[in-house]
Parts: sequence; C-alpha cells; structure tokens
Amino acid sequence: MQVTLVHVRVRPESVDAFIAATRANHEASVAEPGNRRFDVLQAPEDATRFILYEAYDSAADAAAHKQTAHYLAWRDAVAGMMAEPRRGEPMKGLLPA
Repeated sequence: MQVTLVHVRVRPESVDAFIAATRANHEASVAEPGNRRFDVLQAPEDATRFILYEAYDSAADAAAHKQTAHYLAWRDAVAGMMAEPRRGEPMKGLLPA
C-alpha cells in the first residue's frame, strides 16, 4: 500500500475555500480505482493546518491520481491559498495488509 501524508498550511482567510475545494477532490478521489483512503484532517489548535492522508493500492495508483482532472483542478484552485508550499511525505503502508 502506498500512503502519502500531505502537510498543508493555508492562509487564514482561505480556510473555508480550501475545505470546499478539498471536499470536491476527496469525493472524486475515493472513487478512483486503487484508492483505499483519502482522509482530510484539520489541526484542532490551528485551523490553517491540514494533513491529507492518501492511501492507494500501489505507487502506480497514487501516480495515476496526480493525472486526474479532479486533482489538477484542486491543485490549481488551492495554489493561491497556500501560506507555504505543501509537502508530501511518502509512507509505506504496513497494516492493514
């Protein structure tokens, strides 16, 4: 299983718009072949900090996600909302197998 933790910090005035754009990306992503999870997490102590937990069956499935129309639309929509560049942290999913 291929997992990526995407660390995101948005501008305070962009929180609601970021959540709306990310909701649309989430809804389409969970329907992709090979997707196991696409969770959106918000830090309770800092509403501008998010982690996207993306889990795919394989690295190829995760790479295919980056080519979808919904991902490309999300990427472009949120680019101006970022307080700093987002950072993807690849992980190897062990459990569940």
